[in-house]
Amino acid sequence: MKRINVEVPAPVNYIIQELEKCGHEVYMVGGCVRDSVLGRKPHDYDICTSATPDEILKAFPDEEIIPTGLQHGTVTILINKEPFEVTTYRIDGDYSDNRRPDNVTFTKNLVEDLRRRDFTINAMAYNPKTGLIDPFNGMEDIKYKKIRCVGSAEDRFNEDALRILRAIRFEAQLGFAGLPETMFEIERQYDRLKNISIERINSEFCKIVASEQFCVELVLYPNVFSLFIPELKDLIGFQQNNPYHAYDVFDHTVHAIEKCESDDLVVRLAVFFHDFGKPYSYQDGEDGIRHFKGHGKVSAEITDSIMKRLRFDNETRNNVVELVYYHDATFEVGNKYVKRWLNKIGEKQFRWLLEVRKADIKGQKPDYEESRIEKINNIENILEEILSEKSCFSLKDLAVNGNDVKEVMKLKEGKDIGYWLNEILKRVIDGELENNKDDLVYWMTGVRDGWIKF
Repeated sequence: MKRINVEVPAPVNYIIQELEKCGHEVYMVGGCVRDSVLGRKPHDYDICTSATPDEILKAFPDEEIIPTGLQHGTVTILINKEPFEVTTYRIDGDYSDNRRPDNVTFTKNLVEDLRRRDFTINAMAYNPKTGLIDPFNGMEDIKYKKIRCVGSAEDRFNEDALRILRAIRFEAQLGFAGLPETMFEIERQYDRLKNISIERINSEFCKIVASEQFCVELVLYPNVFSLFIPELKDLIGFQQNNPYHAYDVFDHTVHAIEKCESDDLVVRLAVFFHDFGKPYSYQDGEDGIRHFKGHGKVSAEITDSIMKRLRFDNETRNNVVELVYYHDATFEVGNKYVKRWLNKIGEKQFRWLLEVRKADIKGQKPDYEESRIEKINNIENILEEILSEKSCFSLKDLAVNGNDVKEVMKLKEGKDIGYWLNEILKRVIDGELENNKDDLVYWMTGVRDGWIKF
């Protein structure tokens, strides 16, 4: 086999050299090797060694060490304040909580350590001198884009049920396909995800959602996703009976995700959740056409409940819920309409909202797509003009402030100041007033003295 050369960062190379000086075997392992082979930039580097935790500590007397994980054979070494995990070769013991082994047995054999890992593509090791170690044919599975468990798929998923979501995540991220036995065990064992903490499920779910192939995995494994998002089942087969739609709600959602051009997690979550309220907010007309008035609000409420249950952070949850709430709002083309949106939800959220809207449109009947997407593109052009011209669309952009309003309008401290500031802003956004101080003071004076009708 042709020698595989993997780029080794300087801190990792330093750790390898220091351990080798002490007579220990040491390799980069797992995801960093896999990603390097695939030409992807590794997110982190795991290092595996024949040295025991005590021997690792002795090899780095002058480096800062984080001792957490010692009981499982892991030492974290800080190199220029960047953490690198170094783990002793080990054979895991029995799993009773589907998460961590109850006991760990160290070994001096690299292959035995690799044998306990989840998938063949993650069971490869690399050392600059020795080259690639691939005892379970991970390179072949990379070549043919397959997700294969190391040894028995039944045993690997039984050891840690989270590997079910990890398999789906690697399929989604890499564009790989699970082997039949892998997919069979996913379907057979997915119910065991109930034993996994929601935080760990959330972490894997977010990585799947953020990947290009999320739509594919959603079609392949709806039962898996429905285990922790049971509301998803109500979308499957729910007909829309609407001239704008060619699919049921589930298939529309899949197509919208497929057409979503954003890789931002907030946008992709909003596209996923945007129509969850349709099965609970439909009205069938006498002509047989089904309408979904108010489904944005219902979808937002359901999304909020699901994201709380999945322990999303408040900022992500609030942003996604707001996008879902407004995804089906009326979007008018015009300077003042875009400014109103900017004032209501801010530039970032408005940009994201337009991305959600485009994905939603592209997941509907193609007959209406061109004109509706053109409308969104026109709105985006207006948005760029407003931002480039630094037009006023928020209170901080106004040429007058609270003190100006208080002085001119002869007000005391209180809500009245905020009221008049917002009234002025509304008129500036709508083009009724110019945003310069003299004009705004003139208008306030006229309103105060009664010679400008309010």
